[in-house]
Amino acid sequence: MIEVSPPEVIVAKALIKSRQRVSDHGEVFTPDWLVETMLDLVREESQRIDSRFLEPACGEGNFLMKVLERKLAAVQIKYGQSEFEKRHFSLLGLMCIYGIELLPDNLDECRANMLAIFVDFLKLTEGDDLLIAGAYVLSKNIVLGDALTMLNDKGSAITFAEWGYLGRGKFQRRDFRFDTLTQMSAFGEEDTLFADLGRHEVFTPSKNYTPMTVRELSA
Repeated sequence: MIEVSPPEVIVAKALIKSRQRVSDHGEVFTPDWLVETMLDLVREESQRIDSRFLEPACGEGNFLMKVLERKLAAVQIKYGQSEFEKRHFSLLGLMCIYGIELLPDNLDECRANMLAIFVDFLKLTEGDDLLIAGAYVLSKNIVLGDALTMLNDKGSAITFAEWGYLGRGKFQRRDFRFDTLTQMSAFGEEDTLFADLGRHEVFTPSKNYTPMTVRELSA
């Protein structure tokens, strides 16, 4: 006789990998319907290709995957008639999504899930420079670490790559420390010591790179 679990039990199992992980790490996964509802609160931003999203406890990527799907849908609407622009702006959309995850297995699954959406959208085949570049971007944007301490798994400060598309197939990368980026809003507030300073005067990248093509990124 086959025993069938009630629907509420099946849902609970889908949202919790193990009670021990819930106890140790507070790990619970956000269901798709709730993610969509949250993103609808910032609909315009979630559908803007170059808007940046960070999930400080990204898990398997439930939230980030939905953000990527919205960005790629925007790419299709705006650049679907040009294969060159579609490929490059799709990569830009991927470049603008960031995540921090404490558990290695979740990290690997998140990167794989994100890459699968990217590959499926562009119908990429093995060995395509864009597939390799996408995997490289995810290795820099989805990092293993603790968002509370702002340290990676090696005990060093978490660093993120800020990507920009310069046009004509060229991308710009600058690296910033996460703990520095979190201070940006405070520096812009009125009546603070730094209120009259431009961000470029306070926040400087830890490293600058020369503009790169997809092929150079994949290398």
